[in-house]
Amino acid sequence: MTMLSALIPSPAADAAHDAAHETAARFQQGGYSVPCPECHVPAGALCLARRNMHAARRAQYRRNPKTTGLVPLLVGRTR
Repeated sequence: MTMLSALIPSPAADAAHDAAHETAARFQQGGYSVPCPECHVPAGALCLARRNMHAARRAQYRRNPKTTGLVPLLVGRTR
């Protein structure tokens, strides 16, 4: 995200950062696929720390990663 904030003005970089975390949480991807052991939020919820994911949650995900695939909205159906 450091490259993004160097190229885009601060309010836009902040919005992009928040949107990336909200999207990952909504579709339970990455660290958001496991509950947080520090703030005790369930899987698919943002941590109570603003704009951050607790290190314990990332470590828990890395011990047992779940692959959820692509974000459903980005995958189109072909007929």
